[in-house]
Amino acid sequence: MKSYLYITVLDEKTMHNKLIKEKVVAYDLEGDLSSPDKVHKIMTSVFGMHKRAEEFLFMIALNTKCRPLGFFEISHGTVNASLVSPREIFIRAILSGATSVIITHNHPSFSSEPSIEDIRITKRIKEAGDLIGINLLDHVIIGGETFCSLKEKGLF
Repeated sequence: MKSYLYITVLDEKTMHNKLIKEKVVAYDLEGDLSSPDKVHKIMTSVFGMHKRAEEFLFMIALNTKCRPLGFFEISHGTVNASLVSPREIFIRAILSGATSVIITHNHPSFSSEPSIEDIRITKRIKEAGDLIGINLLDHVIIGGETFCSLKEKGLF
């Protein structure tokens, strides 16, 4: 299957955000993207998230059938932190027509255990999505070859 990695830019005339397709993202996926195992597989095989030296946070915009509409790099941080706000996620989700999203980030320490801050921001993103009608399906943390689903752990 294929989708796109998008970036957002400001339209020079209207000064509104708009999506620009940066590149085609090709991947093997049967069915939908509702399992954290599939998220891990795509994010490591296509984006190399398990090898990155700094934290990266991505958002996957999904349609009603949990198929990817697009992939978005939301934040590129440091070795142990990455800034994120619900606003940055949901601007892109709305522009892409998403009905749900999955967020994923890596831990360069190779530990996939969520930090207190990971749990806190996930809850904020979930609450913001609930307000505007875009469901946060999961937050998958990639630590080397392992991963952690905050949804499966019941952390949001």
